[in-house]
Amino acid sequence: MLSFDNTEISFSGKSNKDLNRSYWLFKMVSNKTFVSIGKSLTTFAINTHLPIKGLIKATIFKQFCGGETIEECDKAIKELAQFNIGTILDYSVEGKESEIDFDACAKETEATIIRAKNDINIPFCVFKVTGMARFELLEKVSSKIALSASELLEYERIKNRVDSICKAANSAGVPIFIDAEESWIQEAIDHLANQMMVLYNKDKAIVYNTYQLYRKDRLSYLAKSFKEAQELNYFLGAKLVRGAYMEKERARAIEKNYPSPIHDTKVNTDTDYNSAIEFCTENISRIAICAGTHNENSSMNLAAIMQKKNIPSDSKNIYFSQLLGMSDHISFNLANAKFNVAKYVPYGPVNEVLPYLIRRAQENTSVKGQTGRELNLIMKEKARRNLN
Repeated sequence: MLSFDNTEISFSGKSNKDLNRSYWLFKMVSNKTFVSIGKSLTTFAINTHLPIKGLIKATIFKQFCGGETIEECDKAIKELAQFNIGTILDYSVEGKESEIDFDACAKETEATIIRAKNDINIPFCVFKVTGMARFELLEKVSSKIALSASELLEYERIKNRVDSICKAANSAGVPIFIDAEESWIQEAIDHLANQMMVLYNKDKAIVYNTYQLYRKDRLSYLAKSFKEAQELNYFLGAKLVRGAYMEKERARAIEKNYPSPIHDTKVNTDTDYNSAIEFCTENISRIAICAGTHNENSSMNLAAIMQKKNIPSDSKNIYFSQLLGMSDHISFNLANAKFNVAKYVPYGPVNEVLPYLIRRAQENTSVKGQTGRELNLIMKEKARRNLN
């Protein structure tokens, strides 16, 4: 029977040294003051070229990232594969603004597809549209503001990058996720994702759009997306997440005086997430889903629904996914029970992945119970191994 309480399975991929490192790391990120001060000091140290790269790489980077390059991720890919867990290579460099950087990001994403081709241990690839597009332009497109001649050309280059990636994914037979982002640029991202699904999802789901169920409108948008897929005769690829920009979304809504797009309560978010799971599994012959969640109840709920509907645990249309370095009790126990599981494995140069790492630390302190849960499980396993 599936359980997320078995810490022997949960941490079967960690040595005693790894477990102790994780323990001290989560102890540190459970302290909001430490995370706040650490963010400022680390950013300062990197910007002034102080020699702390080695320290970062040996601690928080090692916990949450696979390496600085695709090749450096090979170790993590093989280690996860030993426990029947796949890898999603995630080039996590953020905050770039130049056309040269956008082209480089698109090229790197295509390199992950080449690496994933014919490797059963890398079932998906992923990208963020903001990795290859200017945020302000996506905002303008989402707001339906007329673009200038130069902006129209810029937008064409964005569409070409996205199409080139999705075409490469289709040729390689590697499904690819298009991540969701802030609500005020999401319409442009949705439009691109839908265009790509029309082109490349004729025989199966290759392109997946991401639905943030902490938004009040996303459950209905999921149903609308499926209706369009039926009408235009393509498969819907849906990555289901709760969402990652809650504080920023609410702050902007207050600043600009419009209703927050985010659910008022966690209960409402949970309800919509579970309803989305129910909807997708009802239509699983035409929808492929990835449940990207660190929530035990949602993961257990999906597993139970699959059993109830006689959907095989290894159905290629259903994957569970968590981030590297987090929620191993969900990932490893699901994989042990023969469900399809893949970990997001971020990678990139330490200096350039730092914004991602800082956000990861901040999320761990802000998500209620997240760090405490990780710590309790680690302590339970340390006790089982008789580690001090």
